[in-house]
Amino acid sequence: MPDIAVGNQVFDVVFHPNEDIVLAGLLTGEIKAFSYNDDGEHEAKWDLRPTKRSCRGLAFSYDGDRVYSVSKDRTLHVIDSAQGSILETKLAAHDSPINRVAMAMPHMLATGDDEGVIKLWDTRNMSEVRAYKQHFDFISDFLWLEDKKHLVATSGDGTLSVMDVRASKTEPFAHSEDQEDELLSIVPIKGDQKVVVGTQLGVISIFNRKSGWGDCVDRFPGHPQSIDALAALTQDVILTGSSDGLVRAVQILPSKFLGAVADHGEFPVERLALDRRKKWLASASHDELLKLTDVQDALEESDDEGEKDAESRDDDEDQEDDEADTTAAPVPAPAPPQEDSDADSDEPAEKRKKRKKKSKDKDGSRKKANTAVDGAFFDEL
Repeated sequence: MPDIAVGNQVFDVVFHPNEDIVLAGLLTGEIKAFSYNDDGEHEAKWDLRPTKRSCRGLAFSYDGDRVYSVSKDRTLHVIDSAQGSILETKLAAHDSPINRVAMAMPHMLATGDDEGVIKLWDTRNMSEVRAYKQHFDFISDFLWLEDKKHLVATSGDGTLSVMDVRASKTEPFAHSEDQEDELLSIVPIKGDQKVVVGTQLGVISIFNRKSGWGDCVDRFPGHPQSIDALAALTQDVILTGSSDGLVRAVQILPSKFLGAVADHGEFPVERLALDRRKKWLASASHDELLKLTDVQDALEESDDEGEKDAESRDDDEDQEDDEADTTAAPVPAPAPPQEDSDADSDEPAEKRKKRKKKSKDKDGSRKKANTAVDGAFFDEL
């Protein structure tokens, strides 16, 4: 799909939950809506400027009828998503500029500001439910975990916190240790049992919910600069937006770089979003473009190639076995001990695996031009 020129820097991007519509919030305070189709064609739907200060965050309601926007002037707006008109304005919703917004339950909205304050709102009357103050630096991202009704927040203070929105207390359900790095983005993987966090130093931190939220259980380095945005493509493949301008596909556990998906040149990638079918990836940077990339076709083609390679390997092995049978000696010799046979076949494989792992770690730490380790994953992009 051709890039969509929006005329200014994009601060946030969201997809409609039920329709082929994407919204972009801009530095100028504008919110622009575009429709799109499978062929890559797009059309402007509406353009609204509810504030003259930057629109920092957008979130759709569950049914998609409303859009909630937050801005630098501490204002929370409720917008009709079909008409692009303002339904309600909440002035001075926070004491500091609001940085992030996300839907929790169908009638509950979460907002986070530059000073680390998190507020929950009842969207039926836009009244404040409660406020949390466990963080002392900006709230960078939210994650909603439906099974436990938990809201997870990452912060620039180097910690993440978990809030049980059903509890009336303003203390978090859990609060991690200081990770000694700014936490910038968060997505779930492995059926929501593990959580991936992007950091300022370019390290992917992995939390296991069964092990608690105190500290991460694994780290995967390799990004040359900060990981500002994340999106979950499959249960074990995520997309990362980095300050070096690249959007990468990364497999998690086992962890390796799969390839570069999109490139914003010298501009940092600060927002990523996937549509409801996980076909279109929207990435936003400072280049005044909304870049939409078809990741579904590339993923399916990569899977087909992998299946063909596996079938080819199986056919080669069968052919080798047939040839071995036809050339066998008339008088069979005593079979060697099973241990020796296993050692001959398995030891080299183990050594190859070890060498491959070392090479992968080495490649993962390289700079921008060499971080796409497995280029076959997205050959067609």
